[in-house]
Amino acid sequence: MPTVELLVTIDAGTTGVRAISVGLDGQVRDVSYRELTQHYPAAGLVEHDPGEIWRLVETTLNELVARLLAEPTNSVVAIGLTNQRETAVAWSRRTGKPLHNAIVWQDRRTARRCRELEASGFLPFVRERTGLVLDPYFSATKWESMITEGEIDVGPDLMLGTVDDWICWNLTGGPAGGVHATDVSNASRTLCYDIVEMAWSEQLCDTFKVPMRALGDALPSAGRFGVVSRDVAGGLLAGVPLSGIAGDQQAALFGQCCFEVGMTKVTYGTGGFVLMNLGPSCPSPADGLLTTVAWEVNGETTYALEGAIFSAGATVQWLRDGLRIIERAEEIASLAESVDSSEGVIVVPAFTGLGSPWWDPGARGTVVGLSRGTNRAHLARAAIEAIAFQTRDVLESMSSSSGHLVTELRADGGAAAMSLLLQTLADQSRLRVGRQRSVEVTALGAAMLAGLAEGVWASPADLRRLAPADVSFEPTLPQARADHDYARWLDALRRSRGWAAVR
Repeated sequence: MPTVELLVTIDAGTTGVRAISVGLDGQVRDVSYRELTQHYPAAGLVEHDPGEIWRLVETTLNELVARLLAEPTNSVVAIGLTNQRETAVAWSRRTGKPLHNAIVWQDRRTARRCRELEASGFLPFVRERTGLVLDPYFSATKWESMITEGEIDVGPDLMLGTVDDWICWNLTGGPAGGVHATDVSNASRTLCYDIVEMAWSEQLCDTFKVPMRALGDALPSAGRFGVVSRDVAGGLLAGVPLSGIAGDQQAALFGQCCFEVGMTKVTYGTGGFVLMNLGPSCPSPADGLLTTVAWEVNGETTYALEGAIFSAGATVQWLRDGLRIIERAEEIASLAESVDSSEGVIVVPAFTGLGSPWWDPGARGTVVGLSRGTNRAHLARAAIEAIAFQTRDVLESMSSSSGHLVTELRADGGAAAMSLLLQTLADQSRLRVGRQRSVEVTALGAAMLAGLAEGVWASPADLRRLAPADVSFEPTLPQARADHDYARWLDALRRSRGWAAVR
């Protein structure tokens, strides 16, 4: 019987870890998933246990690969890896043990340090060389906090990295010769990487007190990082190459086949992330937005403009876990659709501040427009609309700042399954919004990168047939009504920003 070649992707996200098998037709064949424990040591602090992340990678790989290889004709060609970005990990080269809980991208403990650096006049250099802003969101001040608080030792055994590096190192051998490397898309999210020179920056590392020797190599997104150790997944993947790595949002842009300038995607997970392909030239910084490395493939770097929305799926979690107006996240769509409108209720989910294009860590969650007739369905609908309004904020800023019109908008991620959200987004953006057939677009992007590196596909052009849109949403709400609703959103958002100032 002919061999069935498959790719495997590890998707180490903020709330859980997946191992996913993908056929050469781009279709997901099987998934193993485990939820990741969230640790909240104090208000504004969010941590993960790196040891648990790696255990979940091993568990999901073991389950998936055991099922795959139960069929003797199946063969794993390569592994792709995608991950939550900016989350900072520190571990020992000698023992392989984490030295500190991972500080998650949502964590705000370094807000004061970021303000100090901005007040010192460091922001223009950061904007020019990294495309980012001085915000606790990024990795450098997280590593700096571990060091300056005396929580980790800066000796020769210290290894610093993002989640992809931690997994890469363990996957390829750990203390017994593991590869200490990240890809350029993840490196570009640390505040230590110069996206103009495409190299770690000594000046940036020195400013953040990050020893550059502790960082791994920053390698192309499609290329062989190493091979799987015989000690992983019961030896079933021993020798299989790890050949593609990208941060989750860049992987989703690639998985959506947004290969041309102006093509844009939005991924809704815990947060919401809008990325626009800017092509091979590194642009000047754009107000309120981030410039990031999208990927490096076949020797060419592609850049992207990014808007980061801090709360998308997290807004649904708040309704479930905070207000307890729903028992399961899946209930929100039907509850919201049970009413014709939010009856004027506006939710601004600034639970951890505001991301793009406002970058206001002092903003706070706000609800306006409540009346005696407001019920939980109105709140549910307002929460979904808030995700669309935040996306419009970013899209308008992208078009005005970059000089590129959004030519096409593609949506993916868990919340993209809600047709009400994508219809509201189409109404607010005045764009056709396409939803891909597969919900695992991020994993597909990492698999595509790995497949390109191993010659499964010759070029990105060969990948377009793998990502067809399942359904598209066209604007139906009159523009005057859409703009009226958006004006009310902006007013509520202004109030959320003023709240912290009067405390």
